[in-house]
Amino acid sequence: MTIAAPAPAAPTRSIPGPPGLPLIGSGLDIGRRPLRTLRDARRDYGDLVRFHVGPIGLGADLYAVFSPEGAQQVLGGEAANFRKENAFYDELRTSVGNGLLTSQDGDYQRQRRLVQPLFTRRRVDGYANAIALESRALTARWRAVPDGVVDAADEMSRFALRTVSRILFGADVEEAVEVVHRSFPVLGAYVQDRGVAPIRLPRHWPTPGNRRGVGAQRDLYAVCDRIIADRGVRGADPDADDLLTLLEQARGEDGERLDRDELRDQVLVFLLAGHETTATSLAFALHLLAGHPEQRRLAQEEAEKVLGGRTPTAADLEELPYITRVLKEAMRLYPAASLIGRRSVEETVIGGHVLPGGSQVLVVPWVTHRHPDHWEEPDRFDPDRFLPEREKGRHRYAWFPFGGGPRACIGQHFSMLEAVLALGVLLRDFDLEVVDHRVALAQGITLRTASPMRIRVMPR
Repeated sequence: MTIAAPAPAAPTRSIPGPPGLPLIGSGLDIGRRPLRTLRDARRDYGDLVRFHVGPIGLGADLYAVFSPEGAQQVLGGEAANFRKENAFYDELRTSVGNGLLTSQDGDYQRQRRLVQPLFTRRRVDGYANAIALESRALTARWRAVPDGVVDAADEMSRFALRTVSRILFGADVEEAVEVVHRSFPVLGAYVQDRGVAPIRLPRHWPTPGNRRGVGAQRDLYAVCDRIIADRGVRGADPDADDLLTLLEQARGEDGERLDRDELRDQVLVFLLAGHETTATSLAFALHLLAGHPEQRRLAQEEAEKVLGGRTPTAADLEELPYITRVLKEAMRLYPAASLIGRRSVEETVIGGHVLPGGSQVLVVPWVTHRHPDHWEEPDRFDPDRFLPEREKGRHRYAWFPFGGGPRACIGQHFSMLEAVLALGVLLRDFDLEVVDHRVALAQGITLRTASPMRIRVMPR
């Protein structure tokens, strides 16, 4: 006799979540302590949690997705049903333009077609010289620090910014670095604050926040516009291989090209995504290694064996598997894109629950990367989680620091190349010791530190 399998339970429209406070719901918790609030919510309510933000009847619902299966559904399998349409993306689009990070539909498809050839593996491997040049300058600077104490977050931000600026602008790097280093954190905080604010005042109102945010945006636009305009006056160098020149020369099959505003928008996106994400990964990798001597020793031995005393090349990426695992584990514990927002178009079912159309949805790598169903001792630093045999049986979206689906980060190979080569050079040349054992975190456009992240670097 054959016994029929039980029919699957019908989806429920009831999605659990915290009650929140009477007038503001969970808005205060999400605004002030988003990472802790979201992780606690998964523990208490499960893999799909409803938050109400604002007064009952007047506020809005926010749905947080924590499971790898749910993340895959939102970012991959049903990506067309989840759009980059929410207050945060509105603010980001207004602040840094309609580039690859923020554009949608035809604009995004057109930009992706034009930009994709600039990010092939062969093209990106050609940027190894710029990475090596900036790594060498960083080691020289660290050797001159009197007591050897540096703030890893600030140092890696400057390093990654100098590297991506050199690749973007070539010889024009100095003009851009200081403006971008000063302005992006201000603009990022402004976007985040406005993205979660229950009421967004018009940007032209002369409030202190508006003056800071709009001023930072103006400075960023000005430096990019000036560099682009200067290129136009000098004329294109047919032998130049910096990204700005390649973007200007990019043509579609029908001769389509990026106009001046689109060029600036792409440059701003590359500056933002190309330095903040890599800087976060490198800073936390250094901080973690400074506090874990055994893992540091293994990484240093690999760096010495592979690099010796020579300049690294793109071919070294495949020869540094342990350092690659260190970076992957740092990105698991501290993903730069720790929160990913979307808006559902039509009603759908996630994890047995009916998600209404028009819902604000938050996919949360910060929580998924620490999900106890997928990661044993999730808070422990263990690079060997990323040994090939251990990765093989893991859900594709248990680890997704570069997003996923059709909107996955176009620059992920560049980010890994830069981070692995730079970390290899630093570990070869310096020993590390942790100074600030506890580091406060904050959520802006990307994950960032809210307190010093000091380590001591000692020449080897």
